[in-house]
Amino acid sequence: MGKLVIISPCRNEERYARRTLESMLAQTRRPDLWLVVDDGSTDATPAILDEYASQHDFMEVLRLDDRGHRSVGPGVVDTFYAGHRSLDLAPFEYLCKLDLDLELPPRYFELLLERMEANPRLGTCSGKPYYPGPDGELVSEACGDEMSVGMTKLYRKQCFDEIGGFVHEVMWDGIDCHRCRMAGWQAASWDDEELRFLHLRAMGSSQGSWWQGRKRHGFGQYFMGTGLGYMAASALFRALRPPYLVGGAAMLWGWLSSAATGKPRYEDPDFRAFLRRYQRACLWRGKARATEELDREMESVWKAAHS
Repeated sequence: MGKLVIISPCRNEERYARRTLESMLAQTRRPDLWLVVDDGSTDATPAILDEYASQHDFMEVLRLDDRGHRSVGPGVVDTFYAGHRSLDLAPFEYLCKLDLDLELPPRYFELLLERMEANPRLGTCSGKPYYPGPDGELVSEACGDEMSVGMTKLYRKQCFDEIGGFVHEVMWDGIDCHRCRMAGWQAASWDDEELRFLHLRAMGSSQGSWWQGRKRHGFGQYFMGTGLGYMAASALFRALRPPYLVGGAAMLWGWLSSAATGKPRYEDPDFRAFLRRYQRACLWRGKARATEELDREMESVWKAAHS
């Protein structure tokens, strides 16, 4: 099995870091190298990281200057790439971007790498995130099976390089999966019990309130090139999940306000056309069938590039 490197951007994660670190130590397949990039933490995070790195040879820490605030989206990507540039990645076949507010099941990387070894077209994959609800119950973040999730993206490094890596903007973690399919690769996540992981804070809440997070998601969809019809359907789906109604409304408002003020969009018309065609197919035939049909269609593209 190929070698695995993990890069973890983080900032001020003293509340959650130990749980992530301990769940990594419990993995049946640990990374060959784990680089944690500290984006200028001002809490106890640096001391926690140094404690663990001093005890485990596979873990290293890179400390960046304090930018003065947490920055999701482009800020996370910038921090990831600070680590990416510092490493010689030639020996590694697999690359993972992993957040430091997760609790992973013990066989997480073992099982995902087995699936990537079994399917050479699988470019990126993940398990499914759950977060603690108000009564202690676990709530699914309801991420689609056709995407790897942003808080833990395992990549075949060849695929990551071919699609140009991550875009420095909100929705980087959606654009990458669609670029995978454009190049004939496959993207996936699974809700198997052994691949479900705990997201210790609700998605979109790390910078500001959940309202800001959902509104930011709506802007990200607009930036990516999502059409209004698909955005409305997505907002309706989210409105039926906690936080009920207002979560979907915040997403739709983020898209509409971005359109009304003429905010920039992802500057790749071929990508936006590919995305719109796929989203129309999802609306008409459902995501599962539309994704399956697109994967079959793009198989020849992948074979031509990797024969």
